[in-house]
Amino acid sequence: MRVVELGIGCLVLVGGLALAQPARALDPSAAPPADASPVEFFREGTKAYFAGDKAKAVDAYGFAADLGHPVAQWKLGRMYQDGDGVAENDLKAFELFSEVANAHADDAPQSPQAPFVASAFVQLGNYYLNGIQDSAIEPNVARARELYTYAASYFGDADAQFQLARLYLEVDPAERDPKLAARWLKLAAKKGHHGAQALLGQMLVEGNGVKRNVVAGLMWLTVARNNASVEDDWIRQEQEQAFSLASEKERRKATEMAEAWSSSNGN
Repeated sequence: MRVVELGIGCLVLVGGLALAQPARALDPSAAPPADASPVEFFREGTKAYFAGDKAKAVDAYGFAADLGHPVAQWKLGRMYQDGDGVAENDLKAFELFSEVANAHADDAPQSPQAPFVASAFVQLGNYYLNGIQDSAIEPNVARARELYTYAASYFGDADAQFQLARLYLEVDPAERDPKLAARWLKLAAKKGHHGAQALLGQMLVEGNGVKRNVVAGLMWLTVARNNASVEDDWIRQEQEQAFSLASEKERRKATEMAEAWSSSNGN
């Protein structure tokens, strides 16, 4: 199996954890009916979540997660990660993401749950990159790279490609590889990842480890700015700086290219 070759199957053991106990935040004495459907519990949880009843959502997602529903496990992991309806608990989130990754690493990239499986790998990579305080999960850049690489290559996940590129640019000077980073960023940028578009644009404008191309760089920065959220202020700042330094001819060509890109790709 592909997962064994990468060592992902030992993910939980590497972290020094055991997942013998359910990862949900329910009464330990509670249990779903013997004939319960994880899909039904997941639907109940989703309905409750969007109705604002997050306590009910946690219970329903928890039952579905215990029955092996990967999207419920992922969603519950994100809730623990963000403190969304439950007390923030990164270790609990790590356990849930590990369940998804361990059980579904070899799922087809076209499967309905594939985006959530890929996201679980990315979240685990983030945890290994930074570690979890007061736990056995310590910072491990090599492990983070392995997880990002798997999600980026096997699932083609744009966020994994972006995070992997950042690793090759920023995290470990000994492993710095701007050209490889740019290749991953271009893959993610073409899928509409705004952070990747902006970072690739910045690299091209500055000639940071790649051949300088102000027009192409400003084009990517403009595409990123046009579609980024208001929280992504760094993208706006980078685009404005690049625009101010470009010549009129470069600005006009980059704007035309950005409009053509958005017209063809919608992002």
